[in-house]
Amino acid sequence: MFIDEVIIELNAGRGGNGCMAFRREKYVEMGGPYGGNGGHGGNIIFEVDPGLNTLIDLRYKKIYKAENGSHGTGKGCNGKNAEDLIIKVPIGTVITDLDTNLIIGDLTKNGDRVIVAEGGRGGRGNMAFATRNNPAPAFCENGEPGEEKKVKVELKLLADVGLVGMPSVGKSTFISKISASRPKIAAYHFTTLTPNLGVVKTLDNRSFVVADLPGLIKGASKGEGLGDKFLKHIERTRVIAHIIDMSGIEGRNPIDDYNIINKELENFNKKLLDKPQIVIANKMDIESAKDNLEKFKKEVGVNVYQISALNNEGIDEVLIKLADMLDNIKREPLYEDEKFESHVLYKFKKEQPFKVFKDNDIFVVTGDEIEKILKMTWFSSDEAFGRFSKKLRKLGIDDKLKEMGIKDGDTVRILDYEFEYRE
Repeated sequence: MFIDEVIIELNAGRGGNGCMAFRREKYVEMGGPYGGNGGHGGNIIFEVDPGLNTLIDLRYKKIYKAENGSHGTGKGCNGKNAEDLIIKVPIGTVITDLDTNLIIGDLTKNGDRVIVAEGGRGGRGNMAFATRNNPAPAFCENGEPGEEKKVKVELKLLADVGLVGMPSVGKSTFISKISASRPKIAAYHFTTLTPNLGVVKTLDNRSFVVADLPGLIKGASKGEGLGDKFLKHIERTRVIAHIIDMSGIEGRNPIDDYNIINKELENFNKKLLDKPQIVIANKMDIESAKDNLEKFKKEVGVNVYQISALNNEGIDEVLIKLADMLDNIKREPLYEDEKFESHVLYKFKKEQPFKVFKDNDIFVVTGDEIEKILKMTWFSSDEAFGRFSKKLRKLGIDDKLKEMGIKDGDTVRILDYEFEYRE
C-alpha cells in the first residue's frame, strides 16, 4: 500500500529530576551538597532509510513517545541520558509543524536526519547550586519537559521527470516501455491509483528517474479525481513530460487537454509552470492523430514529440531529448526561500515571554517560558520557592501584575497551580 501523508503526535522525553542530598560520612565535617543532576530526555529524530518508499509504517501508530531521562541520585551521581527515538522515513520526506505551519525538515539524501522534538534537559541537583554565599543549598530542580508536537509527514517523490496528462493518454504504457516499472494498464480511466517510479536508460547510457502520476482531470488541484493527492509529487521533478492523446479517441480535444492540465498545475503551485516542459503526442499510430497534431501545433505553438507507446515508436528520441534537458538543469531545493543547514531546515517561533489576563478575580499568567520554569521548580523547600519568585520578577511578571492592579492576598494562577500574591 502506498501511503504518502500521515499526521502523528510526538512527545519527546522529559529530563530526569535533580537530586537533593548531603554528604554525611564519619570524620567528614560539613560534607556539603551531594545530589547529582538528572539525565537528558530522549530526542525524537527522523532519519532517511533508503530501503523505504512509503510512509505505511507511520500510519498505524499515531503517538510516538521517547524515554525520559533517569533521575540524579546521591553521592553526586548523575542520571543516565535516555536513548533517542529514531523514526525511519523514505528519501523525500518533508516534516511540517501543524501548530506553526513551518517546515521542520526536508530530507532529500541518504543519511539525512533531523531532531523534530527535542528531549528536556535534566534537572540540576543541589551540588550544581552551591555558591560562595550559599554553600549548602537545600533545593534541586525538576527535569525539563520534552517538546510535544503534532506534525504532518509527507513524502514527495524524488524523480527527474514527471509524467502528467489526462486519464488514459498512455502514461503507464509509456513508462512500462522505457523502464522495468510494471503499472496496471487497462481500458478504463484511473487504472493508476498510486505514483510509479521507473529508472530509464537511454541509448547513449545516460539514466534518470521517471515518475508516472495518476491521471489528472479538470479541478484536480481542488480535489477532483486523484490529483490533489499526487500533484505534490511533481514538485521535486526537474522536467515535466506532458503526454497528450493526440488521436482524440476518448472524445476529448487535445488542445483542451493541454490547456486544462497546465491550468491545474498553475492552480496547485504556480512554480510548476516555470519548470521545463516537453510535450509528447501519443497514439500517433491512430489515423485521426495526424490531423489533430497539425491543429495542435498551429493553436499551441510548442514543439511536439510524436510517439506511439503501444508500438514503441519515437520513444528513443524522446528519451535522448529528456536526458539532454536534464544535463543542463540543476536540482533545486524544494524550499529555496528558506534557510537550510546540512539539508535540515530550521525556523524558530517568536513569542512574547508571557501573557497576563484576569479570569474573574484571579490573575492568570501563561507562556511557554514561565510554564517551563514552573514545571522544573521543586517546591518542597522555601529556598526553591524563593528562587522561583526571583525568576518571575526577572521576567517582568511582577511589574505587569502591579500594572494590572494586583494587591496583597490576590490569587495568581499558572497552569493548575495557584499562589497568593505578596509584595
